[in-house]
Amino acid sequence: MPAELNQKAPDFITKVCDGEKFEDFTLSKELGKENIVLAFFPLAFSPICTNELCSFRDSLSQFQSLRARVYGVSVDSPFVLNAFIKAHDLKFKLLTDFNREISRAYGALHEDLMGLKGVSKRSVFVIDKNGVIRYKWVSDDPRQLPDFGAIRAALQGLA
Repeated sequence: MPAELNQKAPDFITKVCDGEKFEDFTLSKELGKENIVLAFFPLAFSPICTNELCSFRDSLSQFQSLRARVYGVSVDSPFVLNAFIKAHDLKFKLLTDFNREISRAYGALHEDLMGLKGVSKRSVFVIDKNGVIRYKWVSDDPRQLPDFGAIRAALQGLA
C-alpha cells in the first residue's frame, strides 16, 4: 500500500550522498529535528530533473526558513548522485533508491517509463517532525514539475 496523507511515513535505510562521499541514512533517525521534504525524481542529469533540483537549490533558503530539510531521491547510484550534486552545485543531499524499495513503499515508482523499468515518479512528500506525511504529490507525467508554492504552504502549516 502506498504512503498516504496523515499516515506515518514508511521508514527506510539507504545511502545519502553529499557530492563527495556517501554514508548510511535512516529516515526514522532524522525525525524530530526538522520537517523533511522528500523530492523523488526520475533520473539525474535529465533536463527536467536538473531543472527541478536546481529550483530546489535556488529556493533552499525558503525551505530552511520553514524548518525543513530537502532530500532528493532517485534510483541512480550513489556515484551518479555525487556527480550530479557537484555538477549543479546542489546544497542539499540526495538519497539513492538504487534497489527501488523507497519509491515502491511511497507509491512513487514507474514500473515502465519509456522502456526503462523501475524509475521513480516525480513526487514530493512533506514529512513532519513526528514522521507523519502532511503533503503528498505524485505525478504519472515525468515532465510535470511540482508546485513549489504548495510545498512551502504545506510547510507553513506545520509547527
